[in-house]
Amino acid sequence: MSADSLDCCGGLNNVDYSQMDMSVLADLTEPRFCVAVIAIIFNPFFWNVVARWEHRTRGLTRLFGGPYTACYSLAVLILLLNVYRSHSITVAMKAHPRWEPLDNAHVYYAGAALMALGSVFVISSFMALGVTGTFLGDYFGILMDHKVTGFPFNVMENPMYWGSTANYLGLALMSASPVGVILTAVVGLSYKVAIAYEGAFTEEIYRQRSQRCKHK
Repeated sequence: MSADSLDCCGGLNNVDYSQMDMSVLADLTEPRFCVAVIAIIFNPFFWNVVARWEHRTRGLTRLFGGPYTACYSLAVLILLLNVYRSHSITVAMKAHPRWEPLDNAHVYYAGAALMALGSVFVISSFMALGVTGTFLGDYFGILMDHKVTGFPFNVMENPMYWGSTANYLGLALMSASPVGVILTAVVGLSYKVAIAYEGAFTEEIYRQRSQRCKHK
């Protein structure tokens, strides 16, 4: 960009920065926002650490008397943590004002469509995988016979994670909440990190099973 283009209409010198709305930046240090961020990051960190510990030690299997009971117990805990995460995100959004550029019917209906689509991906993923397939049963030694390739896995990888992200983004748009949009980005980033760790580890679990079968 040339100096002449910056000087057009006075360039950046004519921008009155005092009129810029800095409230969103201030919201990022607000306690309820911080609690929501912690809840978002903690959840995938927790279930990955616990599941890997279980895979290495079979500690939960021994504690609960079997892999299925242990897996179902972890599933209940993960669901409770996810409920709290959703609650903390909702509280953070309600604690801050709506943003006028998002506060219109088009954005609202786009958000509703995202929530509907996200719910389809989440529910269909659960139905395809079942409880143990959804809640890290592989780490408990509960392995699936075949890789699930039907809907929604024929549409995208990790549809439950991205469906959940779409739900949060849809809720943020329906609420005209810039804080909600930022928190959704944190959700997406935390899932992306979780996928990087889970994907390779799960593939290794099934590779080891394949090797054991070959040596039988």
